[in-house]
Amino acid sequence: MKGPCVVIGGSGFLGHHLVEGLLLRDYVVRVFDLRQSFHDDRVTFFLGDLCEKQALIAALTGATLVFHCASPPPSSNDRNLFYRVNLLGTRTVLQACRECGVQNLVLTSSASVIYEGKDIRNASEDVPYARTPMDYYTETKILQEKEVLHAGSSKDGPLTVAIRPHGIFGPRDPQLVPVLVRAAQKGQMKFIIGDGKNVVDFTYVDNVVLGHILAAETLEEGSPICGKAYHVTNDEPISFWNFMGQMLQGLGYEPPRRHIPYLLVYSFALILSWLCMLLRPLIHLSPGTFTPMRVALASTHHYYSCENAKRDLGYKPIVSLEEAIAKTIRSYPKLRHRSYSSSNRERIWK
Repeated sequence: MKGPCVVIGGSGFLGHHLVEGLLLRDYVVRVFDLRQSFHDDRVTFFLGDLCEKQALIAALTGATLVFHCASPPPSSNDRNLFYRVNLLGTRTVLQACRECGVQNLVLTSSASVIYEGKDIRNASEDVPYARTPMDYYTETKILQEKEVLHAGSSKDGPLTVAIRPHGIFGPRDPQLVPVLVRAAQKGQMKFIIGDGKNVVDFTYVDNVVLGHILAAETLEEGSPICGKAYHVTNDEPISFWNFMGQMLQGLGYEPPRRHIPYLLVYSFALILSWLCMLLRPLIHLSPGTFTPMRVALASTHHYYSCENAKRDLGYKPIVSLEEAIAKTIRSYPKLRHRSYSSSNRERIWK
């Protein structure tokens, strides 16, 4: 048995998969979260707010390793919530780690911390943080990562490392696939924004879990990974619209085929965001998922180098992108469009 370790945010999408991965490696696992989303006799649950230090201390006492993967979803667009959880909550986690003598902390960061809405190709971790983050999620993830990596250099703090995944997807994902299907059901997935040739990274959740565990098992005094961030992806960049088309067709929906100009859509999303911000004191308006960040992500190149993770962590994806897409599609039988023909469903869109 290894551990005990604590997964903060262990009831979430990534957190739950991380717990399963740790159990397979014989770790003693505790989960700290606002809620309990699953039951497993091998897991001890602690329910609480990560901004409440005493609640965290109850979970962290006696633990040697913490995985911090709690964060509001990027689509929530709630600035106060992002700052409270990603920055203030992380500061509380670090304080609790110091008081409990936790030795190692692995943070779930995001590759978006270096993304500014412009093309980014095979970027390494040497690329500076975004000077003009495109949304509150990215802004606070930058602050969070800086806080955690800096804390690792202090004498009384835990050793720290940050994992930067990009485009996480897989079974039980509450974001990408359900949002994609809802948009298709509303007739909102008929158009390709821009020329449709932009290449991006999507990362299967099991590969992200592997990156976290390898980082935890490599993190020790004198290790070259201390205080550093690492990109972890499937290492198979793919056309954004090809990926979306495969997902949609696998679930029985027509893929987008018509093109609309990027600048037109981006300008409209920007105006909508400004209107929502200006009118917020009077009425509650939200652009939902139609934000400048989402439009940019759908229309620009953004893929990242995993060479440092391969060298320092021994990382190598264990699930290929083709297999990952197939596994994900199979995991959502209730989201299939039943009237769509099986021949169309099996055809790979290109």
